[in-house]
Amino acid sequence: MASFIDEHRAQYGVEPICKQLPIAPSVYYEFKARQADPERCSARSRRDAVLAGQIRRVHESNFRVYGARKVWRQLRREKVTVARCTVERLMRSLGLQGVVRGKRCRTTIADERAQRPADLVNRDFKAQRPNQLWVADFTYVATWSGFVYVAFVIDVFARRIIGWRVARSMHTELVLDALEQALWSRCPGKGVVHHSDRGSQYLSIRYTERLAEMGVEPSVGSVSDSYDNALAETIIGLFKTEVIHHRGPWRHLEAVEYATLEWVDWFNHRRLLEPIGNVPPAELEMAYLRQQGETAIAA
Repeated sequence: MASFIDEHRAQYGVEPICKQLPIAPSVYYEFKARQADPERCSARSRRDAVLAGQIRRVHESNFRVYGARKVWRQLRREKVTVARCTVERLMRSLGLQGVVRGKRCRTTIADERAQRPADLVNRDFKAQRPNQLWVADFTYVATWSGFVYVAFVIDVFARRIIGWRVARSMHTELVLDALEQALWSRCPGKGVVHHSDRGSQYLSIRYTERLAEMGVEPSVGSVSDSYDNALAETIIGLFKTEVIHHRGPWRHLEAVEYATLEWVDWFNHRRLLEPIGNVPPAELEMAYLRQQGETAIAA
């Protein structure tokens, strides 16, 4: 309203415009005075202005995917004292909002003729330490040059992504390359359970032989629905929501690959995950390792 008065005041004058709107001229003059001298604003208005800048910074630095709850939690981690309802109010006034997850399309094709390992997880996606339980899955992304596929391997303990791969086909090489990255980055030794769905890629001879070679025990969902690999599908759902749907359309594989690289680094080291206590996955793992080191020293 003030901008309308500013635009037409030279032609009609402030008082006649205010009379037609209607608005008291004193309200307009006070508004302009506060613009010129922020010290005239109330304490709440001045604090809102400071918080608005911090909220915008957090939202922008997290790929503009955080809603009010995540922004509020990040501000609390930064020792900024603010109520969640205040963050919600200011985000509405700034026109900021988080992304909303949509439905996930299933890509894995089960091979009913293939011999399957037992289901060692039974939908209980919990781990007491890193390298106890891994889950794996992949998804597709439409680009202007055709479909590309993105595979992930996730350590269940902290929901950390430990392997990923982008490829033009969904053959065994896609999931095997993601597994190789996970094996290289973790050097797990024996005792890891690797869980997947019934996809033919995960039941292939090359994949199962590689698991056996590294002492990783395979596990495959027994019912073949989304709950059998729910944790992996949850992470992929976040990836599709926060990257693919939020930042598309995509021109080619290289664009998807670079965006995935950015997102995985952010997800592992900075994204707040509610199921693990609203901390990033890498932070939870470091806390676990510190605790183990302190326990060993005490013993």
